[in-house]
Amino acid sequence: MCCLFGLIDTELRFTGKEKSKMLHALASASEARGTDATGVAYDSGRNLHIYKKPIPGHKLNFYVRDNSRFAMGHTRMMTQGSARKNYNNHPFRGIMQTGTFALAHNGVLDNDISLRKSLHLSRTRIETDSYIAVQLIVQKGILNFDSLRYMAELLEGSFTITVLGDDGSFYIVKGDNPFCLYFFPDCGLYLYASTEEILRQALRKLQVPLGKSRKVPVQCGEILRINQTGRLDRETFDDSKLFRFRYPRFLMNDPYCRSFPHAEKDTTHLDELKTVALAFGYSPEDIDLLAAQGFTAEELEDLFYSGEI
Repeated sequence: MCCLFGLIDTELRFTGKEKSKMLHALASASEARGTDATGVAYDSGRNLHIYKKPIPGHKLNFYVRDNSRFAMGHTRMMTQGSARKNYNNHPFRGIMQTGTFALAHNGVLDNDISLRKSLHLSRTRIETDSYIAVQLIVQKGILNFDSLRYMAELLEGSFTITVLGDDGSFYIVKGDNPFCLYFFPDCGLYLYASTEEILRQALRKLQVPLGKSRKVPVQCGEILRINQTGRLDRETFDDSKLFRFRYPRFLMNDPYCRSFPHAEKDTTHLDELKTVALAFGYSPEDIDLLAAQGFTAEELEDLFYSGEI
């Protein structure tokens, strides 16, 4: 469980210092979903800058520039790949002949290794499952709706992904992990975070007069693009490989998407459950995936013996 956060200053109303203050508030509030590492990607003209460290959000000192319209952040709860190796942390950079992009992912993917083998993608020192999303876009050689749809429809597991291109475009690939986007018409500002609670907490801390906000709906199975002027375009992808389709809907908080709560993992108890998982029709990998999404060992055991999983 990680957190996505960021802003889009479509009218360049705010100074770099003001935008950095907004991002610091968002990063600090986003610690509720991960403290192992924090990173930010932002634009400056046609250049993309990425700054990340294996520290909690409130400790990351970064400053975006006055001419930065986009800033995309991520706080990480480590599930695969040591956070101490900074190349395992988000956002990740993708490099193509047509340009560069930065990508951040909230969720857990369970077919990254099989995709890398079946599609003959290059080996990488990056151990994080999320990096396969970067490789799939790079394979297409361009950042657009088609390449993002290709990526999203190959991934199995759970995800919501943000992508920032050096061409002045920002994409939200909305899977079954939570996402909340606010627009402030008075100043042309977008703010977002993985949950509305985190977004509101950051706004309370900021106490900046931004005017009235409007919540922008983003549905599971949608790809939303926001350009430099704030224009929104939408397309869809087939979301049938998402985590929510692999398990009964009673496991979800609503019919469409689930925000998984954080829970400390009892590794000994989980190991015991994995030894009997096959008897219930599930693999040890399924148990790891459910645990990574926030289910406690006790909850999983109750589901086993109730016959509901």
